[in-house]
Amino acid sequence: MIQLAPSLLSADFWNLENAINTVTGAGANVLHIDVMDGHFVPNITMGPLVVKALRKRTEAILDVHLMVTQPERVIESFAKAGADWISFHLEAATHPHRICQQIQNMGVKAGITINPGTPVHALAETIHQVDFVLLMSVNPGFGGQKFITRTYERIEQLRKLIETTDHKPFIEIDGGVCMENIRQLAEQGADVCVAGSSVFGNENPAQAVKSLLIQAGA
Repeated sequence: MIQLAPSLLSADFWNLENAINTVTGAGANVLHIDVMDGHFVPNITMGPLVVKALRKRTEAILDVHLMVTQPERVIESFAKAGADWISFHLEAATHPHRICQQIQNMGVKAGITINPGTPVHALAETIHQVDFVLLMSVNPGFGGQKFITRTYERIEQLRKLIETTDHKPFIEIDGGVCMENIRQLAEQGADVCVAGSSVFGNENPAQAVKSLLIQAGA
């Protein structure tokens, strides 16, 4: 069954508690937290203190997506703050195996993220170690971008790569997920879909969550 992960980057920061309670109450059990450092991507967003505050108030899975250079420097802080999943960009990693081990040694699921321009086969040497792979379906750094349709083909490529190993990481998709594409993403093999604007940009975020889950066949 597919999981929906509303992206807090698109939520109302003035009333974040209400935004979170609204989407989790509607059936979303994962919260996607975009961490940007102003270097790997242009924007600067949330840090460990936000994750720590959320951990005290919600039982939802906290899915921390590190869009930062030298991710190994901040992993411990986010893990101790209460992250359940931590993903880092292959493009930002000098030693991806070591970073995966670092995350998993903290009792957290480790994920590797790749940008739309990075070939799926670049994951061949790490696919056996990660708990999940996050495929970006937009270029990272900004919310509200248009979904890149070649993502469907990339999911198929990733599934074939996963079939070459006894280890079975789950597949997460991030960027431009909406009513028009979530069913096909689920049918192609996505396990988790991150949705920002299509949830929090809706006048009724709770109904948006329910509709997306229904459309995905959850």
